[in-house]
Amino acid sequence: MMSATNPAAAPPGTDAPALQPPAPVSFAEALRFWLKLGFISFGGPAGQIAIMHGELVERRRWISENRFLHALNYCMVLPGPEAQQLATYIGWLMHRTWGGIVAGALFVLPSLFILIALSWIYLRFGDVPVVAGVFYGIKPAVTALVLHAAHRIGTRALKNRWMWGIAAAAFVAIFAFDAPFPAIVVAAALIGHVGAKRWPSVFALGGGHGGAQAGYGPALIDDHTPTPPHARFSRRRLARVLGIGLALWAGAMAALVAAQGWQATLTQMGWFFTKAALLTFGGAYAVLPYVYQGAVEQHQWLSGPQMIDGLALGETTPGPLIMVVAFVGFVGGWLRQVAGPDALFAGGALAASVVTFFTFLPSFVFILAGGPAVEATHGRLGFTAPLSAITAAVVGVILNLALFFAWHVWWPKGFAAGFDVAAAAITVAAAVALFRFKLGVLPLLAGSAVAGLAVTFLR
Repeated sequence: MMSATNPAAAPPGTDAPALQPPAPVSFAEALRFWLKLGFISFGGPAGQIAIMHGELVERRRWISENRFLHALNYCMVLPGPEAQQLATYIGWLMHRTWGGIVAGALFVLPSLFILIALSWIYLRFGDVPVVAGVFYGIKPAVTALVLHAAHRIGTRALKNRWMWGIAAAAFVAIFAFDAPFPAIVVAAALIGHVGAKRWPSVFALGGGHGGAQAGYGPALIDDHTPTPPHARFSRRRLARVLGIGLALWAGAMAALVAAQGWQATLTQMGWFFTKAALLTFGGAYAVLPYVYQGAVEQHQWLSGPQMIDGLALGETTPGPLIMVVAFVGFVGGWLRQVAGPDALFAGGALAASVVTFFTFLPSFVFILAGGPAVEATHGRLGFTAPLSAITAAVVGVILNLALFFAWHVWWPKGFAAGFDVAAAAITVAAAVALFRFKLGVLPLLAGSAVAGLAVTFLR
């Protein structure tokens, strides 16, 4: 830890030592921090980025505010979980390729192991009244969380009538016409590309993360710190990183095809989640409709209610929310018995690991290959306008997902079986807690679980 040797622990401006830069950080010291971050990264992307900002910019001063926000803006433009990519980027900037790999992997692995354990408990003991009661209360809370996500993204993205129109069109396309999510993303990107040329002010990237603030003291990687040699653009290095990434992907796919065939569950999971990894613009909630369409409707690896349960588990664990795909993989591997009927846990764990590998491999390639080009892409409207349009479309898609969840939660056995008043009441209470009182995710889920238990036992 740097506190023992960090003379800048005092508030800025209180004494002379606060002006001194921190001591160089060893690879071992950075590794310990990235491991710690993997276990405390609760709160979704916003919470995870806030934790990294507090630790790396304010407390440890490993990187300056401007450099941190610059990297974050780049990660926001990429498909994939931006918080995990930001950790990978900072690790790469500090300690080259292995620093990035370690930072990104440790952001994910604790969540993977925890979700494997929770998924096993869910499938093994899901019918126990206590467990069933907990999930009964959590499902309505997840519905409220998805609606809140649509509102949160919408307030940032829907800055004008054009963006509102794109969001409405995306909602109609997926709700009324069951349009595939990739088609919606492509259409929105094309609108943004054309719009950037004809109406540039309309498609300027909205929102942002605020301006840089001074006062934390000089950082190890400061505003004017020269770019290290390994972070400078090189066509040879770019080709090498892309080649290695493609080889890893092709090797893993070839191994699955050779072992089980192209139509086998694990192979299809690898192929499907490769595509999903390239469509995660706007965060995990944006890609969930695509995961639902493929995993539930097309491949039938799990049911709709199970998907809601998986999202609830993903909300309660550290790491990126997109780790819900590990739950999808575990349930699919367990139910399809990919390792045989006598090895259900092994099959589930194997499928969860396969899904995680194919979901996150592109994120590492994007950072390690594209990191040197950060300066060249930042702030260029032609690059960011398609993202603005995609983000607007994502709002409509997430709203559709919220309605889908509400339908399964409020009418769990279909419209003919009647309306679940208690589930609807928990949903409304959770929404009020989120929108009115700004309650955190973990307290919200804990309170909803208690309410679900009470309803279950009173019945």
